Amino acid sequence: MADSFDLAAHIRFALAEDLSDVGDLTAHYFLDPNVQSSALIVSREPGVLAGIDAALETFSQVDETLTVETFFKDGATLEVGTAVLKVTGSATSMVTAERTALNYLQRLSGVASMTRRFVDAVAGTPARILDTRKTTPGWRQLEKAAVVAGGGINHRMGLYDMVMVKDNHLLAAESISALQTSIDRLKADHPGVGVEIEVDRLDQLREVLNLRGVQRVLLDNMPPEVLREAVAMNSGKVELEASGGITESTIRAIAETGVDFISVGALTHSSPSLDLGFDFL
Repeated sequence: MADSFDLAAHIRFALAEDLSDVGDLTAHYFLDPNVQSSALIVSREPGVLAGIDAALETFSQVDETLTVETFFKDGATLEVGTAVLKVTGSATSMVTAERTALNYLQRLSGVASMTRRFVDAVAGTPARILDTRKTTPGWRQLEKAAVVAGGGINHRMGLYDMVMVKDNHLLAAESISALQTSIDRLKADHPGVGVEIEVDRLDQLREVLNLRGVQRVLLDNMPPEVLREAVAMNSGKVELEASGGITESTIRAIAETGVDFISVGALTHSSPSLDLGFDFL
């Protein structure tokens, strides 16, 4: 997770959505503030855990006297009925924190769970699963951490830490070969920044392979037979990343072509939340 990400501030914003400057009216007027209790967060379906730190921060911000015992770390495999953590203390505080804590855990565990399914689907091949920038605004670091918890690898965090020359950039350029001047300028100013170029045809790949300073080529929406040709043409010169419309039913065939990476936007833009429950004891 990026050093600049402020989890505590993120949680404060999330709680403010629920509490505004009034607080939890239901808990205030309908619960005895003196009642002490315990509760478990339990998995209602199989999956992979992510978001534990966010849940802990949520309970702490609502009531720092709450005691929270965690049973697993991010990346743990969950079965139906697996207890993730136990909270003890003020029942009023627990119900106030419940939904926000679950929102983080369910959403992030959903990302981790989908990632694990894609990772398992390519097991035994050289391909590694990447995420994309198709993330929920404000949640990028959290969702990308959840991808890692699921066994995936983070692509660039943003526009600032890696160059990706996509089709829209190529349309504005005179030719692929003309990109060399820009690559040289970038490397002079930011020598540690990787360069990736997107292509959707083999003739474009052939041109890109003649450029200096390219780390990776994204092969966009190519069927497996064309990807195999691309791998043979590349002959290990640069990293190859397949992307575009990847699903659980198609990813194995793509991985078996020999590409190095497969990027899947669905990991963060389409993963369903994992069903977790908050059960008082």
